[in-house]
Amino acid sequence: MAKSKLEYLWLDGYFPTANLRSKTKVVDDFSGKLEDLKDWSFDGSSTKQAEGGSSDCILRPVAVYPDPARDNGWLVMNEVYNADGTPHESNARATIDDDNDDFWFGFEQEYFIMDTQTLLPLGFPVGGYPGPQGLYYCSVGGKNTHGRELVERHADLCIATGLNFEGINQEVACGQWEFQLFAKGAKKAGDEIWIARYLLDRLTEEYGFYIEYHPKPIKGDWNGSGMHANFSNTTLRTCGDRKTFEAICEAFRPVTAEHISVYGEFNDQRLTGKHETASIHDFKYGISDRGASIRIPLYAVEHGWKGYLEDRRPASNADPYKVASRIIKTVKSAKI
Repeated sequence: MAKSKLEYLWLDGYFPTANLRSKTKVVDDFSGKLEDLKDWSFDGSSTKQAEGGSSDCILRPVAVYPDPARDNGWLVMNEVYNADGTPHESNARATIDDDNDDFWFGFEQEYFIMDTQTLLPLGFPVGGYPGPQGLYYCSVGGKNTHGRELVERHADLCIATGLNFEGINQEVACGQWEFQLFAKGAKKAGDEIWIARYLLDRLTEEYGFYIEYHPKPIKGDWNGSGMHANFSNTTLRTCGDRKTFEAICEAFRPVTAEHISVYGEFNDQRLTGKHETASIHDFKYGISDRGASIRIPLYAVEHGWKGYLEDRRPASNADPYKVASRIIKTVKSAKI
């Protein structure tokens, strides 16, 4: 009987920025079906999720994907539960109010590839700076492009895993890249971002690199890294009405602080009002405005006010579960 390696993944209790954790369970001939996966416990005292005197926390599988880097391997995304069966306070996925998958999300994950020796982004000279940002965006050639092999391999792994991976591009700063994922259903979208992050982080172990999700890891005249959240529900996709779009945008204004609180640590260093961002202290929306908090895409206007919105504020280190949960709550509160 063949053995299967199940890599159980979960988010730890570090706050405000959680970390991915994983451990491997070897079982006999796993079917590949979620319903055949069993809960598993772990030591929560080692992940800031429990006290040592009562340290067991429960991993409850919520999604499973084939692991292309392992023979007969599987990646298992989990929610964390307390021993009494209630969701752990670190379990943001359980707060998402989208059981019917009405909300669709497309996340644009930006990040820097860092050298473990220099602790600088790829292409940054020690003791100095590369050329100004601009020529790196979607660049070709060894002068301005750094890390392509890793990025291409990551894309291949994501596709082989079955994620709805939509694209990659080099970003405006040296050593900065982006990938895009889309899913129908907020929980699925969050699952796939975390699986993609896991695959990327694991791949760096072969290169002597690491991934930096800090929204502004290198101070200076550089764009920071975000995780723009493109979102829609049935209303946005079908309404055909400008006033409805604007009413939904306006619903975000009075809860700006609530959104910023879950949009990532150190985001004030990125949301300065410069480099295609709105100030962290302001809220504004506009058509095709990449300096706005919420961008109304030209796509929606040209399609008769049917489409989606883009929240440009989430940082690259934000938890997509928390971002989606907060966006859904706000959209549902809109007076339309």
